[in-house]
Amino acid sequence: MKLHLEIWRQAGPYSEGHFESVDVPDAVPQMSILELLDHVNSNLIEQGKEPFAFASDCREGICGTCGLLVNGRPHGREQNQPACQQRLLNVKDGETLKIEPFRSAAYPVIKDMVVDRSALDRVMQQGGYVTVNAGTAPDADTLHMNHQSAELALDHAACIGCGACVAACPNGAAHLFTGAKLVHLSLMPLGKEERGKRARKMVDELETNFGHCSLYGECADVCPAGIPLTAVAAVNKERARAALRAKDD
Repeated sequence: MKLHLEIWRQAGPYSEGHFESVDVPDAVPQMSILELLDHVNSNLIEQGKEPFAFASDCREGICGTCGLLVNGRPHGREQNQPACQQRLLNVKDGETLKIEPFRSAAYPVIKDMVVDRSALDRVMQQGGYVTVNAGTAPDADTLHMNHQSAELALDHAACIGCGACVAACPNGAAHLFTGAKLVHLSLMPLGKEERGKRARKMVDELETNFGHCSLYGECADVCPAGIPLTAVAAVNKERARAALRAKDD
């Protein structure tokens, strides 16, 4: 299968970037987007040229490291799939693929298609912790949690932090990411003491680095973990709860 690729090339965060054309005459439909880039890089290395930089790790759809725009869509054309799981099965022979980094003011480019997504980490650093009594671990049955709450918490804990939701949003909002974390932590039996402070600090950090929610739902459409759009509501819900109970925290 022949493909024409337009791949983003940028030497560094302060350099001007551009698209570089690459023709691939021997692509295989079973290849993922990342394997396609591996193939391109192998050929460049053999020719003594610099390979394209991009981020990846587990390539099993669970680490959240990979992140690309493929023809303007985060990760690729398949809905709710990370870049490492996006195959070329639905790509036509002779088609052009434009591959570039996640685009957001919160994601400065480091090199080529590698971006700095530490703004998401800073949101978690503001509230992603719980208070526990040090010492002997308590018996598992001393922390009561019903099955429905546990399943709902796990559904939102599935967020892998890839940041595709931000790249998909016209306003560069991270409400789906932050909402998923707030829902997950609010449902757990541990960490109740920090719930109000967590909400205030995480939402403040969210609004410092990211835009306002567009309410269109592009984020949920590309989320590899399938986080429901309802998670967005947790941002305002948890902030309002924290404001009403500020004296108790």
